[in-house]
Order: sequence, then C-alpha cells, then structure tokens
Amino acid sequence: MGRAAEILGTTPAFLRALGEHRLITPLRSDGGHRRYSRYQLRIAARARELVDQGTAIEAACRIVILEDQLEEAQRINEQLRAERGRPQPNTSA
Repeated sequence: MGRAAEILGTTPAFLRALGEHRLITPLRSDGGHRRYSRYQLRIAARARELVDQGTAIEAACRIVILEDQLEEAQRINEQLRAERGRPQPNTSA
C-alpha cells in the first residue's frame, strides 16, 4: 500500500478510504499486504484528481464509477457497430 500511495502521490489513508467507498478492492498477498492492479491505480489516480479539485471523496468515487461504466458502454457500442458492419456468416447449407 505504501508503494501504491507513493506512486500516486497520496497517503495510504486515501487508498483505504477508496476501499471503504468500494471504488477499489485490492487483492491481498499471503502476508496480508494490499496488491493494487494498474487498472486500480489508474482509477485511484482519477479519484485523487477529483478530490484535489475540491470534490468530496464520496462524490469522486461515484463520478469515477460512472465514468468507468460510460467508457465500457461506449466500448461495447463500438464493438456492436463494427460487428453490424461485417457480413453475417452464411449458416444455410
């Protein structure tokens, strides 16, 4: 956790708060240490940006969740559009 906080330029308490608000849930090592993925660090960095701009942590977590959901929906829409543009496989024999 200390290394993740150092990478983000924040405190371990901030990362714990993100966990309490269910924004990120790090895996645990055998020794019980929190292990953050690159994706989780990216999400935490975005939350930190919002908090640094004056957004309450609860609101920042909700904003980040909604941004992430929107990004995923846009990716799925693009994928569906691309699939519609391709000819359908011929299944008649």
